[in-house]
Amino acid sequence: MRAHMQQIITGIRYDTEKAEVIASNEYWDGSNWERHGRNLHLYKSPNGRFFAGYSTQWQGELNYIEPLSTDEAMQMYEDLPEHPMSWEDAFGEAPEEA
Repeated sequence: MRAHMQQIITGIRYDTEKAEVIASNEYWDGSNWERHGRNLHLYKSPNGRFFAGYSTQWQGELNYIEPLSTDEAMQMYEDLPEHPMSWEDAFGEAPEEA
């Protein structure tokens, strides 16, 4: 389940409510959406910046945001199982053919 997060990192404000989720590890197991109490969402901001939002249900752990390069975002997109946005829409190009 997505948590609203907002964080300023190196002078740039990242806000999960203003960005679009392009990939995640959300999975409905019949009773909740969390993967062992934690979720990872890959976001694309309105300005085209990519960042990861890490959310947790565990006491003593904090939710946080991590800015990503385009290459890091592409790799994370490939690694995450859920893709509410297509590769083409997320990155502006079709993936290379094998």
